[in-house]
Amino acid sequence: MFKRTDKEGGVTETAVMAALSNVIEPELHRDLVSLNMIRDLKIEGNDVTFTIMLTTPACPLRGKMEADSRAALASVPGIGQITVKWDSNVPEDARIKDQLGQSFRNTIAVSSGKGGVGKSTVSVNLAISLANSGARVGLLDADILGPNIPMMMGVEQMPPPQNRKMVPAESFGVKFISMAFLVKPDQPLIWRGPMLHSAIRQLLTDVEWGELDYLIIDLPPGTSDAQLTLAQVLPLSGTIVVTQPMQVAASDALRGLKMFEKLEVPILGVVENMSGEFFGTGAGEKLATDYDTEFLGSVPMDANVRVGGDSGQPMVVAFPDSPAAKAFDEIAQKVAARISVLTLRKSTNFIPIELVG
Repeated sequence: MFKRTDKEGGVTETAVMAALSNVIEPELHRDLVSLNMIRDLKIEGNDVTFTIMLTTPACPLRGKMEADSRAALASVPGIGQITVKWDSNVPEDARIKDQLGQSFRNTIAVSSGKGGVGKSTVSVNLAISLANSGARVGLLDADILGPNIPMMMGVEQMPPPQNRKMVPAESFGVKFISMAFLVKPDQPLIWRGPMLHSAIRQLLTDVEWGELDYLIIDLPPGTSDAQLTLAQVLPLSGTIVVTQPMQVAASDALRGLKMFEKLEVPILGVVENMSGEFFGTGAGEKLATDYDTEFLGSVPMDANVRVGGDSGQPMVVAFPDSPAAKAFDEIAQKVAARISVLTLRKSTNFIPIELVG
């Protein structure tokens, strides 16, 4: 709602909104006014206060939007002090609630073509980074046969069930569930496809997740029953492909990328993990370029990543100013932005700017 305080000869709501209609949201390529992103406009004298409603609290481009808004408003005669506030409303992939009955606004799978590339590390740090931005985040350890998310999150058991449903554990602002909570540490799970299918479905539906902006799903490596089950049970908003910097790892990651293409799951982009002198650099970026998807970033190799995973203090928590932690934060911002664009463009009332007459 806008608070009308138009006064003859002063700054008016009409003039302010006209100026802000020239500010383009960098990801959606539409102006802030037509996207209904300008909220709570107040004019007191010639001073202006308003809120920009973001599509994700992890928006990487809020600085540009504020600078562009201030520049546009500078053209309004007599404009006084400008105060820009922020809020967010994450777009919802309506298919998820319709099909699964859970209040997940978006679901993001983290995959890899082979084991040992740091997929779980990426999942954990991505989830925590999104939660640090203010988003409501869940993390599903879908690596049923090799679950290790509880160790990385520093939690040994989940809370007791309520109302015949499992209650997820919570750490660093992230709700999470794992088969590791349900079996003994030394118990091997030698399961065939139908049992994997049932277990993944239960961890999705028999858990009191509450409302989440993002559910991050840590998949097992490779292309197997777990990936097929997930695509069947849960509409995926998109997937991230994790690789190491060597070409041999990227060739395995390619198989995972092509699998999700066949399953018609949007590819959010490629992450190159363990980048640096030891393993080299570049294979992840080349994979993204060759297959016309986004390169989300590279995470430099750092021994503290291993230390943090073993001790239950992930990198973005224990070493937030390190290059690796900053890389995870930047990747989280890019992923959130990509999800917002994809989800909004599925909306029937979204019209790209090039179609607006």
